[in-house]
Amino acid sequence: MTAPARRRADPQESPEAGSGPIEAGSEQARAERGSIEAGEREGAGVRPIEGGAVAAVLLAGNPNAGKTTLFNALSGARARVGNYPGVTVDRRAARMRLGDREIELVDVPGTYSLSARSPEEQLAADSVLGRLDATPDAIIVTVDATALTRNLYLALQILESGVPTVIALTMMDEARAQGIEIDAEGLGARLGARVIPVVAAQGEGLETLREGLLKVLEEAEAGIRHEPVRVEFEPQTEADLREVQQLIPWGEGEAIRRAWAIWALLSLGDDGIEDIPAELREKVDAIRARAEQAGRSLDLELISTRYRLLDEAVAAEVTIPEGDRRPRTRRLDSILTHPISGFIVFAIVMMALFEALFTWSGPLVDLVDAGIGLTQGWIRESMEAGRLRELLADGVVQGVGNVLVFVPQIALLFLFIGFLEDSGYLARVAFVIDRLMAGVGLHGKAFVPLLSGFACAVPAVMATRTIENRRDRLVTMLALPLMSCSARLPVYVLVIAVVFGAQTRVWGLVSAGAVALFAMYFLSVIGALGAAALMRRTVLKGKKPTFVLELPPYRLPLARNLIASTWTRVRTFIVDAGTIILALSVILWALLTFPHDPQIAAEHGRLRAEASAELSSELREARLGALDRAEAAAQRKASYAGQIGQAMEPLLEPLGFDWRIGVGILAAFGAREAFVSTMGIVFGVGESDEASVPLREALANAERADGSKLLPPIAGISLMIFFVFACQCMSTIAIVKRESGSWKWPLLLFVYMSTLAYLASLLVYQVGRAMGWGLG
Repeated sequence: MTAPARRRADPQESPEAGSGPIEAGSEQARAERGSIEAGEREGAGVRPIEGGAVAAVLLAGNPNAGKTTLFNALSGARARVGNYPGVTVDRRAARMRLGDREIELVDVPGTYSLSARSPEEQLAADSVLGRLDATPDAIIVTVDATALTRNLYLALQILESGVPTVIALTMMDEARAQGIEIDAEGLGARLGARVIPVVAAQGEGLETLREGLLKVLEEAEAGIRHEPVRVEFEPQTEADLREVQQLIPWGEGEAIRRAWAIWALLSLGDDGIEDIPAELREKVDAIRARAEQAGRSLDLELISTRYRLLDEAVAAEVTIPEGDRRPRTRRLDSILTHPISGFIVFAIVMMALFEALFTWSGPLVDLVDAGIGLTQGWIRESMEAGRLRELLADGVVQGVGNVLVFVPQIALLFLFIGFLEDSGYLARVAFVIDRLMAGVGLHGKAFVPLLSGFACAVPAVMATRTIENRRDRLVTMLALPLMSCSARLPVYVLVIAVVFGAQTRVWGLVSAGAVALFAMYFLSVIGALGAAALMRRTVLKGKKPTFVLELPPYRLPLARNLIASTWTRVRTFIVDAGTIILALSVILWALLTFPHDPQIAAEHGRLRAEASAELSSELREARLGALDRAEAAAQRKASYAGQIGQAMEPLLEPLGFDWRIGVGILAAFGAREAFVSTMGIVFGVGESDEASVPLREALANAERADGSKLLPPIAGISLMIFFVFACQCMSTIAIVKRESGSWKWPLLLFVYMSTLAYLASLLVYQVGRAMGWGLG
């Protein structure tokens, strides 16, 4: 097969016949070989690059084909890298220099083809074919060298559009290790595009890729273009395409409109794609109905021809050794994907994670805590006494500090999950638990959003875009907020430290705190799966979802990628602490400080005067400290926040909470981790006479009005269970509204989670109290 001819674009010139590259084959049947015919379009639809303009270059490719790694290597950006299909769920862009010109490199969602069955696939198609913005100036397509035929299917579709394209053969180190030999030049000649082998993680081939991309952009600027690949389908299929193409409202040029026509026949039907003209939908429905009556499969006709041609090209230009090319992978998979041993390994891995979070991070937590104390001390020493000093030391530093102290644990969580993801292990876990997830009505692809929910529900909800069916997406996004996100972790760790002894071990092996933490996360998983099962059988009834998953090869994660992605996530958490948490801390400090009751101040002033006059010096200091704490508690109870908490107390008392916990629960709706900073303010941890007393000690020593402990073990467990199930996150509600397109679903989410949290906490506390458990 010959490559398409090049020529200078001339608006006055009539189209000429040309010869060009490929398409063929079928996912369902790869029988019968077909010939490759290439043609050209009437106007490529690719605009010349204006002098000085920023060139738009898209980076497209299959999921897990090394696309984001290449994006980072080319641009120096630090996009998240994952060894799991569907990690990129939105477009991300970075400016970079290429020669003497500036380009904007855009990393679009991974997709196996330009046919859209999910929001992320539609975003990729819109980006490549110019429905969102103008047609891109050039496209880099990443093609996994170890899975050429499947990856080239997307590349071929892009070449059909006529957009200038460079193909980056990624994973070349793995291909060589498997004995795969690829004639890149010969493959490029068949495809009519530059094919450049790269190993992005090691920098191999990157300079050649930059040169190839620059050459393509210079040709486009000079008006030289490659003719698009044109695949000739069966005569009836071609007739169907012409009917649809006449109704395509987007695209510049015949080739792109033809690509949109193929997209319409493969994508429209049972879909949730928006902004599609009604007449186009009606035409596609009519054509598909007509084909079905005639016993034809449009999908098979369109896909099989392409795969046949790709099979021929790969057979001619690629040498693949016979036998098992991945013996190590097979051996590991026999253990990690086994229905029994796979679950055992997963449980061990998760237990190790929680032990790390609770025990190994201790020294770093103490270091951060000491830094916060030093900062408070410096403020008190350098400023005069007054409301401003109290605000800075007790409102700002203590409020935000009580959240920042948990950064080491959150960083460990992100680092651990990133390692499992990049190594390829997460895909195996998804395979192992697919049967369980299908049993409760969750799509197999819901595993990554659910696991992402351990970090934050907001990106996890966005990750549901990888799920094709709208009903499956809704079930997942309504269940995943039950997964214990990183914002809950500070609450768990604080309460566990209060109600369990730090040295207590279970069976002498694992700390009691780690077991309790594991139990909270395990309970959250059970809650999420149970909620999904209930919704699948009630408000979101539907057939059992199917799941097709590609198991990536095992890879040793790159340390710099792990560190970069962990820092990005931790930085997001810190920024939240510096904005939302800071604002809430200041507001709460004001609500807990005002109004200032002069009668309380006068009464405690009288008691202090009496103590100073009557008690010896040894007893006086202790008595004055106790009076200061008593006055602070009385003033907080009389404050606006105290009044709100007392109004909530009758509702919270059956759960084992008093008005102080109620104030924290109320503040946690803005951000769950704000509960910790709120407790620091409520209990006056930042006051000068108690500056060195940690918040956990204040909570451990706190008492109710009747003299009983505020947080005995059963009340602490009740509080953690409340946080497991409660929907205390404004951001989650907002993102569910955006992704679902309706207020109905976030309202349902808030109501069912709040009800579940209250009932579960009520049951645990009342049963535990009746049985005499955890009261001392």
